[in-house]
Amino acid sequence: MKKLARVLGYGLFILGSQLITAQAPENYIYTSSGDLHAIEKMITRKDIGGVQIVYNWKALETSKDVYDFSVIEKDLEYLTGLHKKLFIQLQDRFFEPQARYIPDYVLSGKEYAGGLVPQYDNPGENKPVGSGWAAQQWNPAVRMRFQKLIGALARKFDGKIQGINLPETAIDIDMKKDRTGFSCDRYFQAELDNLKFARSVFHHSHVLQYVNFFPCEWENDHQYMSRLFDFAYKNNIGLGGPDIVPNKKAQMKNSYPFFNQYKGKLSLVAMAVQEPTLTYKNPATEKPFTKEEFTEYAENFLGVQIIFWSVESPWLRDSK
Repeated sequence: MKKLARVLGYGLFILGSQLITAQAPENYIYTSSGDLHAIEKMITRKDIGGVQIVYNWKALETSKDVYDFSVIEKDLEYLTGLHKKLFIQLQDRFFEPQARYIPDYVLSGKEYAGGLVPQYDNPGENKPVGSGWAAQQWNPAVRMRFQKLIGALARKFDGKIQGINLPETAIDIDMKKDRTGFSCDRYFQAELDNLKFARSVFHHSHVLQYVNFFPCEWENDHQYMSRLFDFAYKNNIGLGGPDIVPNKKAQMKNSYPFFNQYKGKLSLVAMAVQEPTLTYKNPATEKPFTKEEFTEYAENFLGVQIIFWSVESPWLRDSK
């Protein structure tokens, strides 16, 4: 099968006995680790295929080269017992001032230059600008440690989990004050390098990159977006994003046209309806987008095959 997949250029991607084909998007629940038992009623719905769980770097690497994957093992065992699949999101950026969830040795080691950089974000509608942190993936020392974690995860979970996704490409830092060596080109190449590495070690589970915006770019004027989609297409990599917002102007100037262009061509397209996404309103109705509106746009314009729904999604409260 591996030989055949190589011959076909990974045109078809098979996970176990399942083939991702063109059909209505499969529904997953998006949540944090430790919340599964509290939402079991949602998870066991017949229209839910699995759960995407966010795990931060610090929780998985407790000290240098010491990995603790017990929480993932526990979640996987629980979901397997319910006949549901697990998609993990490995988080290296955070959206609250106190959230500095990378290993202490990366924060303190001289070669890592502090490990994190301040970043700013404004998710959803009518939300105040918040501040948070992002790992300095453009620092080769930081990136090497992050990739070692990805490699350890692959050795333990490849073929057991449905997939792993790397977080969104958007980052907003103060470039004038930056002293970490950041540049937009270095950042893009670092994201590509992490993605390439993840694909090289995960041979059976899906590898997915969340992509929404790139720093310094608008309407593909640096060819970051086009290069990423081309790379994903040629290397059996899935793409997605943290938010499905129908016809959102900013996304229409960045990732959305490429999802439409590559519709049906990528190994997987999986996108989320997270809590901030739920705050957006349909201009035609002046009401929050409904499940049907999210799904129709995701399927018909973006080519989405899996939707990761926030537990706050109103339709999940209905019995099924």
